Amino acid sequence: MINDENEPILDDDNQQPEAEASADETALTDVSDVNEQPIENAEEVLHDQTVVSGLYENYFLDYASYVILERAVPAVEDGLKPVQRRILHALKEMDDGRFNKVANVIGQTMQFHPHGDASIGEALVNIGQKELLFDTQGSWGDVRTGDGAAAPRYIEVRLSKFGLDTVYNDKTTEWQLSYDGRKKEPVTLPVKFPLLLAQGVEGIAVGLSTKILPHNFNELVEASILMLKDKPVSLFPDFQTGGHIDVTNYNDGHRGGKVRVRARIEEVDKKTLAIRDVPFGVTTSQLIDSIVKAAELGKIRIKAPSRNVAAVVDNTAKDVEILVHLQPGVSPDVTIDALYAFTDCEVSISPNACVIIGDKPHFVSVTDILRVNTHQTVHLLQRELEIRRSELMERLLYSSLEKIFIENRIYRKIEECETFEAVLQTIDKALKPFKKQFYREITEDDLIRLTEIKIKRISKYDGFKAEELMRRLEQELAETEDNLANITRYAIAYYKELQKKYGKGRERKTEIRAFNTISANVVAAANQKLYVDREGGFVGYGLKKDEYVSDCSDIDDVIVFRRDGKCMVTKIQEKVFVGKDIVYVSVFKKADERKIYNLIYLDGKSGISMAKRFPVTGVTRDREYDLTMGNPKSKLTYFSANDNGEAEVITVNLTAQSSAKIKQFDFDFASILIKNRAAQGNILTKYPVRKITQKTAGTSTLGGVDIWYDEHLGRLNRDERGRLLGNFEAKDNILVVYKDGQYELTSFDLTNRYEPNDIASLQKFDPETVVSAVYYEANQKAWYVKRFKVETTSIDKKFSFIGDTKGSKALAVTVDRYPRIEIVHQVKDRGPQEKMVLEPEGFIDVRGWKALGNKLPFAKVKDVKLLAPKVVKEPAKPVITASPLALETEEVDEKDSVQLGLFS
Repeated sequence: MINDENEPILDDDNQQPEAEASADETALTDVSDVNEQPIENAEEVLHDQTVVSGLYENYFLDYASYVILERAVPAVEDGLKPVQRRILHALKEMDDGRFNKVANVIGQTMQFHPHGDASIGEALVNIGQKELLFDTQGSWGDVRTGDGAAAPRYIEVRLSKFGLDTVYNDKTTEWQLSYDGRKKEPVTLPVKFPLLLAQGVEGIAVGLSTKILPHNFNELVEASILMLKDKPVSLFPDFQTGGHIDVTNYNDGHRGGKVRVRARIEEVDKKTLAIRDVPFGVTTSQLIDSIVKAAELGKIRIKAPSRNVAAVVDNTAKDVEILVHLQPGVSPDVTIDALYAFTDCEVSISPNACVIIGDKPHFVSVTDILRVNTHQTVHLLQRELEIRRSELMERLLYSSLEKIFIENRIYRKIEECETFEAVLQTIDKALKPFKKQFYREITEDDLIRLTEIKIKRISKYDGFKAEELMRRLEQELAETEDNLANITRYAIAYYKELQKKYGKGRERKTEIRAFNTISANVVAAANQKLYVDREGGFVGYGLKKDEYVSDCSDIDDVIVFRRDGKCMVTKIQEKVFVGKDIVYVSVFKKADERKIYNLIYLDGKSGISMAKRFPVTGVTRDREYDLTMGNPKSKLTYFSANDNGEAEVITVNLTAQSSAKIKQFDFDFASILIKNRAAQGNILTKYPVRKITQKTAGTSTLGGVDIWYDEHLGRLNRDERGRLLGNFEAKDNILVVYKDGQYELTSFDLTNRYEPNDIASLQKFDPETVVSAVYYEANQKAWYVKRFKVETTSIDKKFSFIGDTKGSKALAVTVDRYPRIEIVHQVKDRGPQEKMVLEPEGFIDVRGWKALGNKLPFAKVKDVKLLAPKVVKEPAKPVITASPLALETEEVDEKDSVQLGLFS
């Protein structure tokens, strides 16, 4: 440090004391006296504090800028952080086509990167695991399992052909001195590819961070081509780990967007689920830990581990496979949703594209980055062409000079020259008649180069070959000039060639899908039991000595109805007071419009008994709602909860002292309309009621349920999303026909899951539906056509209608009434291919689902394709008219009669 007088300040250990104070004097110093003493040189102290605070401010800004620019955030030009760029530069200097020990590469990189071997090794392994710029040997770890790479001395690396082709070109690289001034390193590498978007990046700097997700190689190339053609582009992330991704809110990678990523979960059987991949950024061990934790909290119900079998088994090897064993009776579909809701099987990732542009950090979009990279690629290609043009022109010039020098025997004119200057002057004079044909002036260096031609070359000079070489150079120069004049066309061709050479095997791994929003309350496992103390007014899962109500989850809400006509919804707890004299308590399902409550209440003011029907779809938690007119002493005298809107018949007994003539009568709840919970209701009776009993159980008054199927999500819904399957009664089912030759009957429960890519047909089950299929029977080694009706009644069980022989496969499956199937076939082996259109209803009758079917008379079937079904006009149904007797004996409403065709 330097003080105001520019004199060095000594450290405490080296500073000489002006006077030695005794320990007693120090101990006797009074704190109050010190505080009261005036501060000497106060202005100097304040000035020193200002200087120090200024230094901290400047140092912090310098440090923050250094971390942002030199360590954490990539440059937009090549998509690399400095450490990554230095690794690639060092590896290029070492490149001889053979593998190098990673330890050696780290050592070579330390000539350029001053931050130690650990950061270099970590960055090097990170690049290698992305399988784009490096060819690797040895154990480089696994991003899916989280296994680290082996020690640097055991693993090897070299630049891939793709890296050599797209990242390096010394002639177009801008250089700078390394940190110690001994070496040259690139400012940025001349990358001719959107490398930043292909690899992705993550970094934390001072005051900001960056997170750019990786994208698909082929899609980036195609997007760059579209951009060069001035067409709109859209890019979405693609991960090595596979899985599914919902990009609804990706927002082009802007800060504030997000994507949802899910593992792919399959149902092995009714007791086992298989997780086939992991979400990006999650390892298999993290995923398993999250599943076990969710099971311990009771969110999902998996099989209790035993001595021989674990509840969650990790079979990951070449491919990810995590088996989850379920408890008996647990729904696989609900468990899959619960895994997405409560574990790392689904994660949300927020991109934050921050890059260095012009020595400053900028928050940009994915499209912005691609645009910069595409324009940079065009610029680099243009520079390479310009350099190549200059080289070709120089070669042409020298070839012409050499031809003139030899064919005109100028070399003989210099034999008598006594000095080198005379030699050059003689050559220059001899070339003077030819100088007009050259594109530039002939320099002394050109003349010196001619003098260096060996006699052996002159003696073996072949003018014909020289002319041929010059023609090839002129042709290449013309091609280069044409490419420069049409640089966009040339860049598009470059990208296409890049995809042709390196795009194979780099297809999209992460499937883009829309995800449904999973309600945690719906899929949470029933890990608690709900109890009620009706008189005391308590509910909860801790009242184990009181009345059992039902199983529930610890995140459920419960709805309570009390005798005083009050209703409320509260969060389930171990024990919570909801009010005395409880009539009804149950788990509350929000927005359930089919659960209808029927009740009768006595109005405390008028004494009239009122009947009403209503649902409870949405309420404010812990708020009391009055179901009566609100008058004091009102109370419920009858209550029922009906899951499907049933309306029962009740018997009402009046008191003996009432003045009513009829003291007992029946009342059908179906006679009143369903209204909201605040409605007063309908008058049941004005007389005092002694007793109300249920006479008969009711049937639903709501009719069937309209069900839609969302083919993007693979889920059923009642929100009018997707294709309407029809109106379903309780007995109805859904028929699912799979592309692999199986069918299944399922319920229409909204928690059912369907894999859209596996389904040939999904519709409301009609026993008269005919399934038509063309399939290959491996045992017979022949192709068959069959038609059948579904005769089984088992629910949630798959049946194979093509047999269980290994190698059998369905080629086309349809439930169209009059299907048409195009078949490309060969009548004889090695014969020509022919095409025919098959109409199955004319080829085979409807038989049992186990029948083999009719064999196709072809040696080979090459391709099968479903065509639009045949349009057949159905015969009109006869109009049913009522007989004269019926008209005489029955009353017919005129509106109904018109619909029946009775009246014109």
